[in-house]
Amino acid sequence: MASKDLQSPSSEMVLLTPNTENPPSIAAAVTKDKDATREGSAESDNSRVAMKKQLGLLEGVAIILGIIFGSGIFVSPKGVIREVEAVGTSLIIWVLCGLLSMIGALCYAELGTAIPKSGGDYAYIFEAYGSLPAFLYLWDAMMIFVPTTNAIMGLTFASYVLQPFFADGCEIPKIALQLLAAVTICFLTYLNCYYMKITTKMQNIIMFTKIAALVLIIVVGVVWMLMGNVENFNQPFENTETDPGKLSVAFYSGIFSYAGWNYLNFMTEELRDPYRNLPRAIYISLPLVTGIYVLANMAYLAVLSAPEMIASNAIAVTFGNKIMGNFSLIIPIMVAISAFGGLSVHIMTSSRMCFVGARNGHMPAVLSHISVKSYTPLPSLAFLCLLSIVMLLVSDVYVLITYSSIVESFFIMLSVSAVLYFRHTRPNMERPIKVSLWIPAVFVIVCAFLVVVPVYVAPFEVFMGLIITLIGIPFYYVGVVWKNKPKWVHDAIDSMTFTCQKLFMSAKEEKQD
Repeated sequence: MASKDLQSPSSEMVLLTPNTENPPSIAAAVTKDKDATREGSAESDNSRVAMKKQLGLLEGVAIILGIIFGSGIFVSPKGVIREVEAVGTSLIIWVLCGLLSMIGALCYAELGTAIPKSGGDYAYIFEAYGSLPAFLYLWDAMMIFVPTTNAIMGLTFASYVLQPFFADGCEIPKIALQLLAAVTICFLTYLNCYYMKITTKMQNIIMFTKIAALVLIIVVGVVWMLMGNVENFNQPFENTETDPGKLSVAFYSGIFSYAGWNYLNFMTEELRDPYRNLPRAIYISLPLVTGIYVLANMAYLAVLSAPEMIASNAIAVTFGNKIMGNFSLIIPIMVAISAFGGLSVHIMTSSRMCFVGARNGHMPAVLSHISVKSYTPLPSLAFLCLLSIVMLLVSDVYVLITYSSIVESFFIMLSVSAVLYFRHTRPNMERPIKVSLWIPAVFVIVCAFLVVVPVYVAPFEVFMGLIITLIGIPFYYVGVVWKNKPKWVHDAIDSMTFTCQKLFMSAKEEKQD
């Protein structure tokens, strides 16, 4: 398009046609040709089959908050208090988990600006440690982390939507939960496939709704304390747990609630001005999350005793029922909205990791294709949607994610250690953001502790997570390393790729010149 515009009659007229009355200046001619080139280049870029940079700072903040403020803070922040058994120790752990997340997020700000590629942890492990470790992370993520998380988020949303239609004490039929969760996952996948702008705007609105819900809980809790109800804080450290194993499990529960601060890095290539917007989104989100989480837990602990929190399956609902009267109906609605928004963000971001993995040859090539109409990784989104629905049918879906959580922590530690590795091996690497070395060092040491201690506390879960990861090695050598496959295998792969291209109206990503 650019060359065609440059040879247009109007452009030639400016350069070649004499005008004795008002001869055009050479500068004007050059300017006009430059404008034509620029317009042609922009038009060419818009028609190029590639991910579009359509995420700004607000969308970046909404993605991070959308993942972190899922339904967890409303449903299950009891993991910390259950392990430490003391109000004061519980709040200290929430603060420390927030600080650890902020330290990790700073490291991801450096990695994301030094390696401006989508894919997050996968991309950084691939760049630092090579193909096999990156593949094993992708294997765990695609087979376990992502689909099980989608399934659990879908089931959480379904349970809060259906609960009002059933009497107290009446259990919701499992098939009803599974069907509604499946419909929700399919609907959000469809939105992410074809209506990216609508999805991001929806996430912005849901982000403010979540913050409003948590602020409501905090305000109610503060008013309750101002009314003199502070007996739960009279002896905040009484009977506190000091066993390192239980403290590490409490940290795991807290860190799990903060999980998601690295998800914007999965979409770096779609951020406008990522060198500014990626770190800014992180700097805005993490302090906000830490403050809100600590204050929300303080409100919970002011209203509910430790035994009440441990016994509750949905702490925010128990909180509302005890203190908010008729207004308590707001809480289940807010939890459902939060689960819905968190699921949407998770579907969007995790598909980019699948897309980048396929682009690097670690997944079937068709998963690296992009819709020629909506410019989204439609095959990857459809693939993860299918896996998520399969996980809805697995009765032990919660057990699977427990097995893999320690492995995921190990890979996050490996990603952050890449900051230290690159400082040694690539000292002259361009780093728009450069954190002090003590920051990644502290994060890696703490993560190493959190990875090693469960080996003694929960050895079976660690063993199962390790087995799931190691199963990926044969698939790596067969699918990635083995290049000289029989002709019939190549023909079958080509046929599947061609069929999927026609089905999804997708094509291979076009690189920018």
